[in-house]
Formats: sequence, structure tokens, C-alpha cells
Amino acid sequence: MSACVPTHATDPDSNRTERDHQPHSPPEKPRRRFRVSAADLSASIAVFLIALPLSLGIALATDAPLQAGLVAAAVGGLVAGRLGGSPLQVSGPAAGLTVVTADLIHQYGWRTTCAITILAGLTQLGLAHLHVARSALAVSPAIVHGMLAGIGVTIAVAQLHIVLGGTPQSSVSANIGALPAQLAHLHPAAVSVSALTLVLLLAWPRLPGRLGRQLRTVPAALVAVAGATATAALAALSLPKVDLPSWRSHALAGVPDGPTLGLVAAVLTTTLVCSVQSLLGAVAMDKLAAGRTDVGRSDLDRELRGQGAANVVSGVLGGLPIAGVAVRSTANVRAGATSRNSTMLHGVWVVAAALLLIPVLELIPLAALAALVMAVGVQMVSLHHIRTVTRHREVLVYAVTTFGVVILGVLEGVALGIAVAVGVALHRLTRTRITHEEKEGVHHVHVRGQLTFLAVPRLSRALHQVPQGAAVVVELDGSFMDHAAYESLQDWQHAHHARGGSVEITGRAGTRIAEPAGTSTAGCRCRPWTPWRNHQCEAPATPTRGTPQEEAAEGPNGHQLARGISAFQRNTAPLVRGELARLAREGQQPSQLFLTCADSRLVTSMITSSGPGDLFVVRNVGNLVPLPGEESGDDSVAAAIEYAVDVLSVRSITVCGHSGCGAMQALLKTDPHGAQTPLKRWLRHGRPSLDRATDKNRPWARLAAREPADAVEQLCLTNVIQQLEHLRAHDSVARALREGALELHGMYFHVGEAQAYLLTEEAPDGGVFDQVAGTTGTADPTGTVLHDTRA
Repeated sequence: MSACVPTHATDPDSNRTERDHQPHSPPEKPRRRFRVSAADLSASIAVFLIALPLSLGIALATDAPLQAGLVAAAVGGLVAGRLGGSPLQVSGPAAGLTVVTADLIHQYGWRTTCAITILAGLTQLGLAHLHVARSALAVSPAIVHGMLAGIGVTIAVAQLHIVLGGTPQSSVSANIGALPAQLAHLHPAAVSVSALTLVLLLAWPRLPGRLGRQLRTVPAALVAVAGATATAALAALSLPKVDLPSWRSHALAGVPDGPTLGLVAAVLTTTLVCSVQSLLGAVAMDKLAAGRTDVGRSDLDRELRGQGAANVVSGVLGGLPIAGVAVRSTANVRAGATSRNSTMLHGVWVVAAALLLIPVLELIPLAALAALVMAVGVQMVSLHHIRTVTRHREVLVYAVTTFGVVILGVLEGVALGIAVAVGVALHRLTRTRITHEEKEGVHHVHVRGQLTFLAVPRLSRALHQVPQGAAVVVELDGSFMDHAAYESLQDWQHAHHARGGSVEITGRAGTRIAEPAGTSTAGCRCRPWTPWRNHQCEAPATPTRGTPQEEAAEGPNGHQLARGISAFQRNTAPLVRGELARLAREGQQPSQLFLTCADSRLVTSMITSSGPGDLFVVRNVGNLVPLPGEESGDDSVAAAIEYAVDVLSVRSITVCGHSGCGAMQALLKTDPHGAQTPLKRWLRHGRPSLDRATDKNRPWARLAAREPADAVEQLCLTNVIQQLEHLRAHDSVARALREGALELHGMYFHVGEAQAYLLTEEAPDGGVFDQVAGTTGTADPTGTVLHDTRA
């Protein structure tokens, strides 16, 4: 197979390739065409259908002109989408800004709120110029999640009054106080429309079956609002509906009117909420699209600049404040958007709807929009976030921020949360527990917490309780030690050695972090995992560890397995116990079936950076996949494939071969007519690979830019390609491929190079394995493997 044709080098200054630089010919001007992919077009429509009802609902919740929501959605798509640094994030009026905006409108009026939006945008532009965007990521996630939860509670309580047919009050406490009276005077029509909206909103994503999967492509928010609107119209219900006045009477920004300090606080609050939500949203979109090679990572300073420009334009045009919106951004990514064209097109559709669909929009009952926004507010109180902050012992910060936002306001709640977070950090820094105990003649000094100068007196007291000449283990269960504590510990360690004692200093769970100077182990820097390596420790100058026979008895031929299990219980089990407990409760839900060789040098968790529950691993001699009907009673591999695809619903299957495979070497040497041993009977499933590799009419598969080193490596590469064909012959795999629910991948791991290669091009006459350099290739459901795996 011929080598890949190298691409022409690109001249970054002229944006033309080398072939354009022909002598004696004038340079041609580059032609740039605006092209919109089909994926961006379909994604933009999906996002538009979600953004339209939500924009109206958020405007209703803030008591702003309903047209302001449409203005903000259009500007967020066109301006932030074009200038922002996150290509797939969709910006617009966000639920997280509802409470802030509603408070501003209540205090200063609509025109001054627009002016505050402009000033907040200018502040964002200034911050972007100072390159401080990443500083927003220093805010504790517990504070951010608490802020959003508090805003969600405020939204839900206020919109509940509209759902019940009433009018919301100006604060959460007033809304809660008025709730009994509101329940006593229900509006049946509003309650029925709201209930229908909520039922459709919750039930639509859960429609079962193949038909349900097709229907779920229509956004639930659109279905809920459209269904409630149609029902209200058919039943001729008398309800307040959307009222969009003429654009000629649309209110624009005015001169800020109010106390200076209050306006400054309003600008800072709007800037803080808009910026933090947008920047964290950009980071979240990077994680969501992490496996895709066609989308670049976000430029946070540029994103902040784009958000600032969008807020300036939105404020000038009389729109709501703008921020990145998680719901729309997630829908954009999942709909397959590939560029910022999707975000910009969604803004175009909003403009078209605002100009052409006013008669349709005015049929929407306000109760339906209120129910939609109330559901969004409830979803902002995420149980997943609560579990996360609880696991990290930050539930106090989360709770204080949430209640602070609900009772005092957004800026006050966030400030209160930051103060509590700082207090918790200082408490953890100063709270150090030091214990001393003796076990089997060895003294153990355990330090729990950070070791600072404040803990030095207690540390010194515990260390001086150790008798002279005793064996001591000092366990430091913390992540920080200042200079005073370090010197105190080192001085005591040297003094204890001078009196004939021994000291071992370990980290958390017994991991050794230092070796005593002058001890017999000075020639070896072992770690708890080194027994599993074929390493050689140099003997110390004065051997005091026993004879070589004794050391060998304690080494690989002795209690190696027991020591390894013991090290796991000490070092690893405390770190993974929580995750394994969750998996034990919820069951395994792996996303991949990883079929590889049983070779001891191939550590799947290491080369894939995976953990418990990530991979469903099948290992056998030679990573073979017997063809259906040729198993001869051994259905273990076929059963694993069927279980992974039909029961676990894995999304991909990877066949991984490796260099120096003993099975492939044996296959090359096996006499097919010789005595049939269990190994030879198993290796017969690799005969198609051998026939393919030795076919002179087929060129060898290639490893990146070179040919295989020898026949063994060629067979190892060819075997991966052949076993992928065997996989497609299995009914469950073939069915999943047809439905587009499964991908197949080929992988080769070179043990000596510690380098992974992915099958990036597959053809009838061979294959190309390309070196992985940071990102991974993918395969489409038909089995055609796509390349471009290089970073």
C-alpha cells in the first residue's frame, strides 16, 4: 500500500499553499466561501425551537417586555456566536440571570436596566482586555452551584403563582407568604394549561420504543408549549396570552437613573453572573465535545470579549442581559453542530420569528411559559451537584450560598458563600490531628490534616514520646507542609537516626515519600507498585537486608501477590471505595467493549486511562474473535459480545493487538496438520489473519509512516483488521451497526515504545495504523474508519 500523500505546507501569512507560488505569475487572491454544513443547519433549527419559548418565558419571569427576550436571543446568537471564543456555546437570556434582572427592573425600571446591561458589557470587555477570564474558574464550584440553586428556587416560587393563575410578588418571602391565599383562589384554566405543559415537558423525553426515539428529536420545550397552546385554543380557554406590541413602541436604553453606589453594585452583579456562567459553560462544552476532533477548545478571554460585546448590543437594542445557556449549548453539541455557524443561524431564525410569527406567538398562554420556566428553575437545583459537594465536604458552602441568594440576593449570597468557603479552607488548614500509638514494637505517628507552623508544638510533643532507638513510621495524611514543620520534622529525624533509631516517612495510606538517610535501603528507591515491575535494585554498599536467597524468597516467588493485595488495601482501596460502592448499587454501565490479548504486559486500565466501570474487557490469547458457527462449543467470546451489545448497550467495540504477541508467533510456527493441542485448536481462529497477511496480492498494513518491522508485527496488525471483520459477522454487532448505535475501532499497542496506534484507514487491500498524539479517531457505524487522529 502506498504511503499517504503529504499535504502541501501552508503559508500562514498569505493563507495559500506552496503550489500557488508559481514563478512569473501574479499571486491569486484567496477565495473564501461561506458554507454551512448540514449538521450545523439541523442543529441551529433544534436550538431555535428550544430558545424561542424559553426566551419568552424568561422575559415573562423578569417582568421585562416580552420582545426583550427575543432581542437577547437573536443578539446572543449573532454577536456572541460570531465573536465568542467557544464555538459551540449558545448565548442568550439565561435562567441564571432571571432574579438579577427582575430585581433591577423592579428597582430602576426597564430603560435603566438596559443601560446597566450596556455597562456590564463594557466591564466584560475591559476584563477580557486584562486577560482575567481564567480567574473566574477559581470560584469554588460549590458557590456556583449554590448560586444557581438559589436562583432556581427563586424562579420556581415566583412562577408558581402564575401557574396557579395569580401574580408573583417581589421577593421569595412575599411569594411564600402569599401562597396559601393563592391556593385558596385557584384559576382552573391556568392550572390545567400549566399541568399539561409540565406533563408534556416531563413525559416527552421518556417516550419508549423506536417511534419514541424518533419523536424525541423534537425538543420537549417546544412540544410542551405548542401542546398547551393548541389545547387552550381548541377549548377556547380565557387566559392571559403573550402580548407583543409593535416594534415601533419597543423601549430602548435610557440614561441610568438611581444612586451611584446602587448602580455600581448592579453593574458588578450583572457582570459577575454573566461572566461566571458563560465561562463555566464554555468549559463544560469543552468537556462535552472532548472526544471530537473537528471542534477546537474554547478561548476564554475571547469568550468573555464576545459576551461583553453581545451585552452592549443587547442593551442598546432593548434586550435582556446575555450569558451562555447550558440547555441550548448542550442541545447544540448533541445535535451534531460542528462550528459557530449553528449558533449564528439560530439567531437568524429568532429574528425571522420575531418579525414573521408574531400572530402565532400571541396565541401562547402565559401560564404555559410560566410552567416551562418553573420547570427550568426546579432543574437548577441539581441533585447531582448536591451529591458532588457533599462528597467533597463543601455542602456548608453550597447551602449558605443557596439560602443567601434566596433570602438576600445574588451578589450578597455569592459574597456570603465566598466568605464561608474561605473560612472552611482556613479551618481545614489549621485543623490538624496528631496521634501516636505503638503496634508490634513499631511506633506510628499519624498526622491528619495540613502540617503548618501552628501544629509544630503538637508534632514535637508526639515525636518526643517515641523512645530512643525505636522504629518509627510517620504518616503524613495531608497535602501541605510549610517550612517550619519541615525543619522540625527533619531535625527530629536526624537526631533519632543518630541515636540508633529508624524512621520511615509515608504519605496518605502508607505510600512512602522519603527514605531515611544512611539506612540500608539507600540504594533502592522502591515504591509499592515496583514488585510488579521486572526491576533490579542495586545492592547497598553494606548489605544488611539478608542473603540473596532470603530476598528471592520474599520477592516474586514468595508472597508477591499477598503484598500486592495488601498495598491495594492500604493505598488504592480508600480512594476508590466510594466509586465502587456506587457501582455496586447502580450496576455496571460501561460505554466500551475492549477486546484484547491476555498478554501480561498489556495493562488495559493504564493504556486507556480508564477506571472501574469504564470498560467491559474481554481478554484471550491473540485477541481473537471466532466467526459465528466456528466456536466448536466455546461461546465465551460470542457470549461476551452479545452481552456487551444487547444488555450493556456499549457504544463502541475496540479490538486491540500488541507488539511481540506470543499467539501470533505461535500461529506463524504452527503446523496445521500436527497434533491438536488446546492452544492449536484455539489459534485456528487466527488462520484467516495468517492467510490475509501472507497473501502476496495484498500489501502489508502500515504502522504510521513505516512498514511493519517483521512478519510477526505484520501479522499482529493484520489480525486486528481481520478480527474487526469477524465482529461484523455477529448478529448483535451487525444489527447495532445498522441502527447506528455502535462503532468499531482497531488499536495496536507497541509495548517497547509505550505508544498506542489507531486504525485510521481501512481498505480491502490493507490498513493504516496512525500514532495517537492526544486525541482519538472514530469509526462510523458502517465500519468505515475515519482518520485524522493526530492532535
